Amino acid sequence: MALSKTIITRLKIMTKCYPILSARLTAISVGMLVATMSLHTGTAEAAPASSSIKDVKHFVVIYMENHSFDNRFGSWEGVNGRIGTYIKQVNQSGNDFQCLPQYSGYSDLFNVSQTCTDTVNGFTSGFQNAAFNLADYQKTDKCPDSPEFCYEEDKITHQFYQEQFQMNYGLMNRYVIANYTGGSVASYTETRTLPIYQYLHRQNSTVRYAIMDNFFHAAFGGSFLNHQWLVAARTPVWPNAVNDGSTKDLHSVVDINGMPSSKGSKNNGKYNPEYYESPSHDLPNVQDTNLTASCNPASNRGTTYPGTLCGDYVVNTSQPAQQPFKPGEEAYKQVPLQTHATIADRLSSKGVSWAWYGGGWSNANGEYRSPGWTNGKSSDRKCTDTHTDPKAVFPYCVNDDYSFHHNPLNFFKKFDRKTPSGMSNRKRHLRDEVEFRNLVTNSRNKCKLRAVSFVKPIWGNTSHSRGGNDLIGDQHLAELVEAVESSSCAANTMIIVTYDENGGEFDHVPPPGQNMPGVFDEWGPGTRVPSLVISPLLAFNAAVDSTQYDTTSILATLEERFGLAPLSSRDMAATSLSKTLDPKNTNLRPLPAP
Repeated sequence: MALSKTIITRLKIMTKCYPILSARLTAISVGMLVATMSLHTGTAEAAPASSSIKDVKHFVVIYMENHSFDNRFGSWEGVNGRIGTYIKQVNQSGNDFQCLPQYSGYSDLFNVSQTCTDTVNGFTSGFQNAAFNLADYQKTDKCPDSPEFCYEEDKITHQFYQEQFQMNYGLMNRYVIANYTGGSVASYTETRTLPIYQYLHRQNSTVRYAIMDNFFHAAFGGSFLNHQWLVAARTPVWPNAVNDGSTKDLHSVVDINGMPSSKGSKNNGKYNPEYYESPSHDLPNVQDTNLTASCNPASNRGTTYPGTLCGDYVVNTSQPAQQPFKPGEEAYKQVPLQTHATIADRLSSKGVSWAWYGGGWSNANGEYRSPGWTNGKSSDRKCTDTHTDPKAVFPYCVNDDYSFHHNPLNFFKKFDRKTPSGMSNRKRHLRDEVEFRNLVTNSRNKCKLRAVSFVKPIWGNTSHSRGGNDLIGDQHLAELVEAVESSSCAANTMIIVTYDENGGEFDHVPPPGQNMPGVFDEWGPGTRVPSLVISPLLAFNAAVDSTQYDTTSILATLEERFGLAPLSSRDMAATSLSKTLDPKNTNLRPLPAP
């Protein structure tokens, strides 16, 4: 089969921009694309004649955690996936690692046979410089009754400045060097083992889906910033941030290479890469903190080099200035309440019903009468749930698995708990995930969901890597999708599944802006992430959509559907996911029926 013009154009751009990769693209990628194109030619099942975004009455946005597309969906049929596309990772000199450095901190990966010796970088490892299936090295014998607790929290580096260094202007070859856990970035989970894959491919399944294989997370870095971009399409600002070089000065300091972390640096107690070292003149100063680098740093902070994105922008994990926040968090580290517009403002101004359903919210927010509360009577004045953070103080009985930066609207003045209007907004719109599940369960004959539901499971149910091949969150995702698809809401609901960011994991597709055309700005987008649209309104039973999207495409979709003004230049330019509903969309290619 001849390659499409779109694929040929993409290959020409990539070989022109990346001569280093030219041979690899010609020898591997073309053959792979020819093979996968054949998967897109199956006969589509009969579908609605021409569905419109106006036909969607309910949106359910399920926001998962910390995986790249190659890591999770890389062997899904028909996608631009993992097979034959791995890019050799390089050391600080730009030379290929002979082996992937092995992080000994993962309890499920140690005792791997040291079969590879890297004479240049001075280490031995169990891994070649290639992608590897994490399940092949899984160890669960230490706690067979509950293997999910065998794994420590993943420490793969996913921070604002580091991700830009990792992508290396689109070469996608420095994920290992700018990472605390070394070669773990190249691991993957076999797609067919994922519960969501198995659910969508059940025999005689009638669930329609489109997999998006060109969807990028909105902003460089981690979960905090990408949650902010999901609701506001912009980066928070810290007005009048301290800029005196003291402990309370939360500006990062980056070296001449754009890195705020280095082997041998204190880095405020955070994790430093083992195989990257800042030049000696920068090493004493580099630090990775909450804010971008200062444009005019104090004398003891070193130099902010030309080309560094600088200012009082909050880019890395931070706590809100109001409850719920991390117990014991010092006030100088808490972000002032933000005042810029969000999608919440846009929806409310149009009278569109919506809610953010967060796992663990009722406990964290002290809502002892609400669904999801697990801490007994208010008269007890005690946090009785055994999974409560030991530092929690009643009524804020936060679960020890809760992430405070996963509720982005709690950072905004419109939800200020000190004002009547703020409290009203909180009560009406910031709800617990248990309430969402109850609404779906009770939607047997009539859909009881709001027009827009953002669903954010608690950390342990988000698929966030724990350093092992853990599928608990993936099972939770499948159960959420199945619950909606089994309810009366299914007929006119669009489920959007995506991941907040890549968690530092490798992906081979350069995002727009990394010497690639497309929609981008100085904030991103970052690495490609797994994404799905699930709806009976889709034109095919199963399809691959290779249209370029990022997280703000979700905002663009809601804006198109409800006639809302855009929040920033990014969502104004982003492509709406309504494109998946158009049967004439040439980027949608039907796959064989399950």
